[in-house]
Amino acid sequence: MATLGELALTHTTMDGEQLAHLQRLALSWQLLADLSFSDLLLVAPVSGEHGRRFVVLAQVRPTTGQTLYPVDMVGTVIDEVSRPLVTRAWRLDEIIEGDGTVLGGKERVRLQCIPVQHRGEQIGLVIREMATTMGRRPGELERVYSEVFERFAHMIAEGLFPFGQDELEPEASPRVGDGVIILDREAGIVFASPNAVSLLHHLGIHAYTSGLSLAEIGFAESAVERASRAGLPVLEEIERSDISILVRAIPQSEQGRRTGLVVLMRDVTDLRRRDRLLMSKDATIREIHHRVKNNLQTIAALLRLQGRRLESREAKQAIVESERRIRSIAIVHETLSGDAGDVVDFGEIVRPLVREVEDSVAMPDVKVHFEVEGDPGDLPGEKATSLAVVLNELIQNAVDHAFPYDEDHPPARALDAHVVVRLHRGGGELRIEVIDDGVGLPAGFSIEASGGLGLQIVRALVTSELGGTIDMRSSGGATVELRVPLEAPPPPQI
Repeated sequence: MATLGELALTHTTMDGEQLAHLQRLALSWQLLADLSFSDLLLVAPVSGEHGRRFVVLAQVRPTTGQTLYPVDMVGTVIDEVSRPLVTRAWRLDEIIEGDGTVLGGKERVRLQCIPVQHRGEQIGLVIREMATTMGRRPGELERVYSEVFERFAHMIAEGLFPFGQDELEPEASPRVGDGVIILDREAGIVFASPNAVSLLHHLGIHAYTSGLSLAEIGFAESAVERASRAGLPVLEEIERSDISILVRAIPQSEQGRRTGLVVLMRDVTDLRRRDRLLMSKDATIREIHHRVKNNLQTIAALLRLQGRRLESREAKQAIVESERRIRSIAIVHETLSGDAGDVVDFGEIVRPLVREVEDSVAMPDVKVHFEVEGDPGDLPGEKATSLAVVLNELIQNAVDHAFPYDEDHPPARALDAHVVVRLHRGGGELRIEVIDDGVGLPAGFSIEASGGLGLQIVRALVTSELGGTIDMRSSGGATVELRVPLEAPPPPQI
């Protein structure tokens, strides 16, 4: 389905500011549909038709009543034959009421056509469509809501509604069905819906009397005062004891004079309780990752102390490698501790890993330059942990074997060596390359036949844990290429 903007650009000649005004209206008019118990259609004249044909740019259904249009009418073009009242309202540029039939049907409806003004120019129409027989018995609530809607209708016709760009209706804003209090121009209570009265009772307010202000009945009216002063809607949350009420005050005016305010109320106590619970859980998860990181670092430190007491060179090397692998896992948990989610930016892990290896290089006559290219994006924590261990092994392996160093026969001059970690995400997979300009792989080398523990760990993690592939080849040095799928494989068919 085409958007409001696409339809307007295709069928009309309105400019950017006019289009923005209609978009703001379409984002804030659920209130109007609920107050009027009616379907609302936003139409604009088709360019070059001189008001004979109109395109439906947007529609909204009431949540307080039954809709006349269970299917979307957006994009429908109507003409003066099917809706002569629309053409008449456009040409007269005034609010007009009359009878008609639903678009594409024969059911009789009551119509009200409201010109949409923007900076003194008519740019469209709001069509209110209501069944001739309401599904609910008219009473005081219906009468008050209808009067409030009529005031908003005149504001639309005067270009006073919707409000400015910064006053769009928030997604979590209270709705008419949640609770409504109507105030007069002196901010005295005119009417409170049954749901609004119930919300006042939840706050411990039982002395509801028409004519009194909200402050006089013990209800905080800072939102009303701010809305009155600014002439713009104000959203505010009120907390009393363990009750949280979201309040939205919307001013109404006519010909530059304030005529009253509409106060919408919503009980968000359960939402706030869930928010606090989620925040508590998030903090707990972050603390767990932080403690795991600390414990891993403690284990690494203990291994380092143990290694210093060993005399066997092979044993010391095994301790050093184990300590390094533990630190690579600790980096993942350190990153996860900054966010409660189980997704981590793997780029924030790669660079610390490279620095760890860079700091451990102990070849005085060989300067190893490390470089990281590309952005791997976000990865699940479990996958990031395995990849961190794999990448750590491959980088360290490049340093240890690509640039052999003999302490007894150092090179005649300092050598520059390079290790590049290249990452590319695309096509549903993550490709990682570790490239060095060293001596290359030994003749007949095979990772399957390799007896080194590091490469055995790499192979096991890549093929089993990550479901990926690994390829090692000589190319002016050595290149190790990993391909890891980012999506889980489909379940086997039975």
